[in-house]
Amino acid sequence: MDGVNCSHKLEYIKLKKWLKDRGFEDKNLRPAQFWDTGRGLMATKALQAGDLIISLPEKCLLTTGTVLSSCLGEYIMRWKPPVSPLIALCTFLIAEKHAGEKSLWKPYLDVLPKTYTCPVFLEHDVVSLLPEPLRKKAEEQRAMVHELYMSSKAFFSSLQPLFAENTGTIFNYSALEWAWCTVNTRTIYMKHSQRECFSLEPDVYALAPYLDLLNHRPNVQVKAAFNEQTRSYEIWTNSQCKKYEEVFICYGPHDNQRLLLEYGFVATDNPHSSVYISSDTLLRYFPPLDKQRNAKLSILKDHDFLENLTFGWDGPSWRLLTALKLLCLQADEFTCWRRTLLGDLISARNEQQTLNITAKICHFLIEETQHVLLQISQLKRSKENLKKNLALVEALRLEDLKILQKSAEILCNLNMATT
Repeated sequence: MDGVNCSHKLEYIKLKKWLKDRGFEDKNLRPAQFWDTGRGLMATKALQAGDLIISLPEKCLLTTGTVLSSCLGEYIMRWKPPVSPLIALCTFLIAEKHAGEKSLWKPYLDVLPKTYTCPVFLEHDVVSLLPEPLRKKAEEQRAMVHELYMSSKAFFSSLQPLFAENTGTIFNYSALEWAWCTVNTRTIYMKHSQRECFSLEPDVYALAPYLDLLNHRPNVQVKAAFNEQTRSYEIWTNSQCKKYEEVFICYGPHDNQRLLLEYGFVATDNPHSSVYISSDTLLRYFPPLDKQRNAKLSILKDHDFLENLTFGWDGPSWRLLTALKLLCLQADEFTCWRRTLLGDLISARNEQQTLNITAKICHFLIEETQHVLLQISQLKRSKENLKKNLALVEALRLEDLKILQKSAEILCNLNMATT
């Protein structure tokens, strides 16, 4: 689908001029607005597999090296215990945004999103509608960003000599939230050598102006890396792209829950997507009076079979079926638990009961998903301010529903084959 050319907009004219001054010129791509993905980059000519999409010079990249060579550098080098590379980049973004017209990075900052749709940015009413395993991760993400803020407050205060305004006002929680989301959603992977002035966390971030307008598509193949010879970050395509179509890259083989958690969007018909089953859902169909119940749970936990239990486009995962087979073991079969974890067939009764319970879990999740989708459609009518973020959760839940319905169909066919 063709997009609407945005290269005439002042913010992009200024960005392209700023990049040109740093040695970057590009004739393959132009900024555009697309109906399905929003802002992205459009091909100005047909691209073939093996073509170079973009080559962004090192001078254009924002790294911890950029931060250390700024006025923040001496404060970072003096601070003990050392700050993380992540906090260094967040601090730089907040400081440069505060500098406004005086910032050398203003043309880039002006095209960055003002707000994000990662769970850390979402309202409580929206987060509560996420599937339970993702909701837990979203809450952990929020707690982690809050802890990052609390543990960095003293460092932010040490920067007071650089600012006329109080650092508490500049480096507030919402500023860090925005900076953290900018780094988390927009950086490319680029390994830097360990510096003593930073904590031991890996220094693998680089913000890449203009290149970061490229959107994700799961089925696209690209090769991306920093080229030591040209001193540029390069992306080569292994896919074709027609003239005036959106150019995509692939952020990795991520399912939709991971995409929403890390990047704040959902990919439709994502081949990597799965529906995760929480341990509470797993256990709701097993009698609490089963004498071996605790021992079974202990075995599943010790062998890491209570996490990453999923339904996918090809039905229930092997891990889910294996966990359920172990929970379905009769008292006289319990000694076979090791064989169960290896995938051995224990008995026809165990196989049948496993399929029955898997189907029950699948139908329970279908009903739960349909109920949440109904809630979302009601909220979209009553809460106009949440409409955009509710649409995001709705997209995730609709994908989940498609996967669960496909899994139910597969389980129905398996049940018919075994009876």
